[in-house]
Amino acid sequence: MVWLRNDLRFTDHQAFYEACSQYDRVLAYYTFEPNLYSDQQWGFKKISALRVQFILQTLQALKEVLNKNNISLIVEQRVAAEGIPFWVQHYDVVQLYYQKEWTFEEQEIQTQLENRLPEKVRITSYYDQFLYHPDDLPVTLEQLPEVFTVFRKRAEKEMKVRPLIPMPKMLQQASLLEQDFPLPTLSDFGMQPKKLSSQSVFPFSGGTAAAKDRMASYFWKTNKLSFYKKTRNGLLGTDYSSKFSPWLANGALSSRMIYWEVKKYEAQVKKNDSTYWLIFELIWRDYFKYISLKHGNAIFLQGGILNRSYDWNTDPSSVERWVTGRTPEPFVNANMLELQQTGFMSNRGRQNVASYFAKNLKLDWRIGAAYFEEQLIDYDVHSNWCNWMYVAGVGNDPRDRVFNVAFQAERYDPHKTYQQRWLQNNFSNDRTTDFRRPTE
Repeated sequence: MVWLRNDLRFTDHQAFYEACSQYDRVLAYYTFEPNLYSDQQWGFKKISALRVQFILQTLQALKEVLNKNNISLIVEQRVAAEGIPFWVQHYDVVQLYYQKEWTFEEQEIQTQLENRLPEKVRITSYYDQFLYHPDDLPVTLEQLPEVFTVFRKRAEKEMKVRPLIPMPKMLQQASLLEQDFPLPTLSDFGMQPKKLSSQSVFPFSGGTAAAKDRMASYFWKTNKLSFYKKTRNGLLGTDYSSKFSPWLANGALSSRMIYWEVKKYEAQVKKNDSTYWLIFELIWRDYFKYISLKHGNAIFLQGGILNRSYDWNTDPSSVERWVTGRTPEPFVNANMLELQQTGFMSNRGRQNVASYFAKNLKLDWRIGAAYFEEQLIDYDVHSNWCNWMYVAGVGNDPRDRVFNVAFQAERYDPHKTYQQRWLQNNFSNDRTTDFRRPTE
């Protein structure tokens, strides 16, 4: 049995490859853990309808691929520590494979499961969500640099990205279960379908095939990859950035798949600063995974990994105005409305609204991170919480910067096109605050 979590693909998948190599019958299992739908400490949900819709699309696409390879996918809504032991006994499963997770909630789920499995069941787990594999680190985890640039330079010099994992062998049709497991619907989660705003920068569709289509378009059909560094701070349009993050977040796409496609593009079309910069961003993503692996639960603490104290507040009215896009800053408001209506926001927007939240409103950064967790279609625990730490000044930024929102708006939205799109009749040039210029 392959237990799926944030690795919802069949391509470049260590567990599927090993399972299909070792056994003639393989099952796949995915469950929506009930704690996903409970309220967080700050009153937000852990997941939005838009992200559930995206995951369901991803599961449907994966289910079809697995069926073609004679692997049944069991999907249900219950605690993994209950569901997996039940099916293990029901189908006489002797081996469980899964991708390792290490943040608190995920680790707790793993421990509960392993304690309930029969002794006969062998467990094999993999680090399968990195660009650079942990076993290839040139230093121990304890020696991992706390500054990204130091890590990046050593990684580029001393580490190699491993080849893609081969496709698993095709199993016999007899491997398929007679029983089909239909996917749940939003109503099963007590949610209503949410229509994506017509103003969305990109109508994301779940699944590896959709991710590969996006990669083919961005790389090969339009050659937008060649201009990535110049356009990556954009705010409007389909192609200002790669838009790979939702598929990376749930594992429909692996960072290795993107890396090797970039290398293919460099060999066949062009190698320049832009092709390198996309790999640069993948290294950033890797780095935050390593930071969370090194520091554990510290990434969720108010003082972050620096254990630094600020005079944070939790004023509900200030939080509400930020969430609903009713602050004195039109640029912040536009980005927050885009997030609310689409589940997505540009990287430039995320940096600005997070800095405004933590540095100008002086609100506890964890509240903002929790809201992003609920809303983002591309939510990734490591990227989200480590980025918020970084911006809040309790993470890996040695300069502790403050973004001047007005300056940022003038620089990246000089004609106010983006603000006007999202604010429409509510758009205003009036500002009541002034902030210092960022250091970069």
